[in-house]
Amino acid sequence: MGCCSGRCTLAFICGMQLVSVLERQVIDFLGYQWAPILTNFLHIIIVILGLFGTIQFRPRYITGYAAWLVAWMTWNVFIICFYLEVGDLSRDSDLVLTFNLSMHRSWWMENGPGCKVTPITPPPSWAPEDHRYISISGCLVDFQFIEVAHSSLQILLALMGFIYACYVVKLISEEEDSFDFIGGFDSYGYQGPQKTSHLQLQPMYMSK
Repeated sequence: MGCCSGRCTLAFICGMQLVSVLERQVIDFLGYQWAPILTNFLHIIIVILGLFGTIQFRPRYITGYAAWLVAWMTWNVFIICFYLEVGDLSRDSDLVLTFNLSMHRSWWMENGPGCKVTPITPPPSWAPEDHRYISISGCLVDFQFIEVAHSSLQILLALMGFIYACYVVKLISEEEDSFDFIGGFDSYGYQGPQKTSHLQLQPMYMSK
């Protein structure tokens, strides 16, 4: 009963992770955030493998999923520090999230709740010709705090997934050990004592 309950909870957590990271993947695609796009894609694959391992009683898959969650939480802590500009990090850097391939920022920067985007014409002389120069005002929540909230949600789900993954692996291992103990005699070809016969065989002679 405990294993079933733990597996069901872990499967639910995996489902929540898939829904939340797919939403985040769409937002990162719209904002051309290439580093998060690649990381999200890898996360989706490993969560699917973890879900498969949970349903099919594959502890190795669940263990790999749990190990990845540690790296996933580390990545999201970095994203939080990046958008809050902790230390020498700057959210205006093009190299970290876009690999210096574009000047785009978070999609929430222009599309956050209450944000009003106003094109500025004529653009300044230093602005690239293939980019528009805009002014953003009226945002109810700054885009960096929305990104921080998304990463915080991912950390919370990953922490819950890690705890339940360890719990389910422990339960599966205990069930396998219990099964081996019960079926141990069969595996070693154990045979019970056989009843011996006291009947003596007498030689037979045939006449020609």
